[in-house]
Amino acid sequence: MTSVAVVGSINLDVVVSCAHFPDPGETVAGSSVSYGQGGKGANQARAAARAGASTTFIGAVGDDDAADRVLSLSNDIQLRTSRVPGQTGVALITVDSRGENTIIVVPGANALLTLSEEDRRIISGADVLLVQLEVPVPVVLDAAHTARQARTTVMLNPSPVIDIPAELWALVDVAVVNRAEAEALRVPLDDVGIVVTTFGADGAQLRGPDALVRADGISVDVTDTTGADDAFTGMLAASWNLPPADRLARANAAGALATTISGAASAPTAADVDAFTRASRR
Repeated sequence: MTSVAVVGSINLDVVVSCAHFPDPGETVAGSSVSYGQGGKGANQARAAARAGASTTFIGAVGDDDAADRVLSLSNDIQLRTSRVPGQTGVALITVDSRGENTIIVVPGANALLTLSEEDRRIISGADVLLVQLEVPVPVVLDAAHTARQARTTVMLNPSPVIDIPAELWALVDVAVVNRAEAEALRVPLDDVGIVVTTFGADGAQLRGPDALVRADGISVDVTDTTGADDAFTGMLAASWNLPPADRLARANAAGALATTISGAASAPTAADVDAFTRASRR
């Protein structure tokens, strides 16, 4: 079993469904509202755990009621969350009738995350360190340096796109990007050993030092695209012990399946992906 340590953000997601997004100054009626655990870090950790990896998530929450609500929704993953003064991170997500979404994130406690010695021990013992950029870059650097010293694979999902220091790029073994991120980060990505790019409905590709592997798009009935990239990335990390074509195919299937379920916490299980793959071959 692959072991994955995830250092990243954890939020309370507030998801509102509506027929269409409002224009500036317009008010539209929503059809439903729901609350869930989100943040790219927590979402990807959940996806890796559901994919069968031994997964530990390292993050921070506030000292408010939202923290209790978020932590009560964490049955799928082993959490190491520090409580810091202030608000827990919150994401306001709107989803329209086509399954498209808009997201506003208030970082809150995520901006105050630091690593303890026990956190570093967990990172050193993992097969894969998975990081994003919704927590401070110095924390990501600390985690990546720790992983590199332990020969743990460093997988970076550079989202949101920010000015990433060369020091961090030098520590990255695998970068996972979507189409827009790939274009924005084209120059630094050239120096990363393995780059995995998602193309939404058009599938994904893995560019390694010796080969280019492609996974075709999968036709599904889309409900909500919010959690697709995180489901893809978590499954990819959990499948990193497999051959390149297999790890990409499983991640691609997980991303497609995630769009059929509402909410950011929509990652399928390994059994879901296996059944979906078998059905697709018929």
